[in-house]
Amino acid sequence: MLAALLWFSCIWSDVALAHKPSDSYLILRAGATAVTGQWDIALRDLEYAIGLDTNGDGQITWGELKLRHAEIAAYALARFSLAADGSSCPITAGEQLVDKHSDGTYTVLNFSADCGREIHKLEARYSLFFDFDAQHKGLLRLESSQGTQTGVFAADRPRQQFVLAEASLLAQFITFVREGIWHIWVGFDHILFILSLLLPSVLVYQQRRWLAAPRAAPVFWDVFKVVTAFTVAHSITLSLAALEVISLPSRLVEASIAASVVLAALNNLRPLVLERRWLVAFAFGLIHGFGFASVLVDLGLPQDALLLALVGFNLGVEAGQLCIVGAFLPLAYWLRATPFYRKGMMLGGSTLVCGIALLWFIERVFDVKILAL
Repeated sequence: MLAALLWFSCIWSDVALAHKPSDSYLILRAGATAVTGQWDIALRDLEYAIGLDTNGDGQITWGELKLRHAEIAAYALARFSLAADGSSCPITAGEQLVDKHSDGTYTVLNFSADCGREIHKLEARYSLFFDFDAQHKGLLRLESSQGTQTGVFAADRPRQQFVLAEASLLAQFITFVREGIWHIWVGFDHILFILSLLLPSVLVYQQRRWLAAPRAAPVFWDVFKVVTAFTVAHSITLSLAALEVISLPSRLVEASIAASVVLAALNNLRPLVLERRWLVAFAFGLIHGFGFASVLVDLGLPQDALLLALVGFNLGVEAGQLCIVGAFLPLAYWLRATPFYRKGMMLGGSTLVCGIALLWFIERVFDVKILAL
């Protein structure tokens, strides 16, 4: 299983180059019969899709962007549609602005949609950039008089339906739990960090080599302490960052997460911390919490249920994390005495993880692209 995960992460490394992949951000405000919207789309993605740098100097100026406003609006709105209770809501493009996100500059497309009837159920279809980036996501926040709802468009989830009357606190909570689970499962850097911590849990280091752990109980308690420390730590910083008590630059967080994976894997190859690996998990968990928070903030915390959304997302992250631990640990314990595990998985796997994470670190620090399909 670990070998498959490592292979998968290597093959798909270009979709995990940075903690924040390609995203766009949609805010819809549903009135009685009409919808107004704001759509933030990364200039780097638009440059790849339609080309914005007309003079080829590597810089996208406001003048270049302004000349392409009509084309940008046409390109984006051809890939997004709204319908109210089965009837189409024609969309009209409005003013375009520019805004800064933590990962770069975005164009801000304002628009409106006239549904011509009272809106009870709103359906949105989204296909922006899916033709060349299957990992792209559209993060949606829908506001109405009944409350706030959120959704995530992906290549396998291009359609979202919202019943405005169902914008309950429970529905919001379930949505954020689901997004927390999904985020940990697609966060390859988080997964490799967790696996790097779990790899030595079924082994003991004696006479400068790794040997199979003789009993299950110490293995269980070691994993329990590591997972608990990581959970407590990232829950602290996730909450502080999501509530905007502490804010760190995105590139610093992403580079630090990559560095944590490198160091965790190196500790498996040249053990320096053996007895208190839970302290390592706690220290680096504080960093990973900022990475989790960036996604939660981008989803849009509903002010009327801020604490509930925060708890739901955090519980989702923990549930997704426990699924990874539950799938990995029994197999690792069963294989722990084999050369395949001790040499292939522990040493070979840690070397591979270290190499991938080192390339991530270089990319995130210097803003360059090394890995590609």
